[in-house]
Amino acid sequence: MSDRPEDDIEEEIEDSSAPLIEHLAELRTRLIHSVLAFVVAMIVCFTVAEPILNFLVEPIADILRARGENPQLIFTAPQEKFFVLIRISMIFGLAISFPYIGYQMWRFVAPGLYKSEKNAFLPFLIASPVLFMMGASFAHFIVTPLAMNFFIGFSDAIPALTAMLTGENIPADVENAELRTVFLGSVRESLDLSLKFIIAFGLCFQLPVLLTLMGKAGLVSAEGLRNVRKWAVVGILTLAALVTPPDVVTQVILFTVVYALYEVSIFLVTRVEKKRNAELREMGLMDDEEDGDTKEGSA
Repeated sequence: MSDRPEDDIEEEIEDSSAPLIEHLAELRTRLIHSVLAFVVAMIVCFTVAEPILNFLVEPIADILRARGENPQLIFTAPQEKFFVLIRISMIFGLAISFPYIGYQMWRFVAPGLYKSEKNAFLPFLIASPVLFMMGASFAHFIVTPLAMNFFIGFSDAIPALTAMLTGENIPADVENAELRTVFLGSVRESLDLSLKFIIAFGLCFQLPVLLTLMGKAGLVSAEGLRNVRKWAVVGILTLAALVTPPDVVTQVILFTVVYALYEVSIFLVTRVEKKRNAELREMGLMDDEEDGDTKEGSA
């Protein structure tokens, strides 16, 4: 049994609950500001959603022009294009408002972090959107044209292969011509494919950020990443086969880029480990012998 008066216990409970209520109130304020920023950005993006759509499907238009076809997409439902523009507004509105949303979340979390922790996280907060934009640009300007060229040209590959094997030419007379497939691209489906490439490659380019953060937390080591190199190669090759068309050139490009990011991650984790070991030696928590054993183990 405690000898403390009940009034003191109740007062202590009230004092401990007050900061929690203040934190929840601040979190609510940050969330409201973030939602308002997203809504405003979405409305602004809706006013220019049509040019954004034209920019996203430009790789398809270029391929159709090169094939001598009319560069146009169709919509199969009255509401299809409207909801496509709404979707574009939401995605790009989130992208535009993300810096402000991230700033609001940082203002909420930062007071509970030490100065060293703030300095450690800030570079990753800056590098993450930059790498995502690099991945998205790589997907839009390199991968998407290659993929669209393969998929759209595939409809011509089968008749040409059949004619070559049978020795017959495709008749020029329409009355005697066989049934053939023609690409009439849907706005929604074409946009979906382009956005999938952009998001997939944007996330793939986050690999250095993810592995470096895990290295800072001690969850992975540079030596461990080197030891699983061969498994990483297999995983990257599998990823390249899944997210790209069955085209060797595209798969090789994706493998080269992602594997290069993996090697960059190993370099960054190595630097993180050296810096952490130096800090531990300054604090007297690690001597040179332990550091030497670590280097010998990683050799």
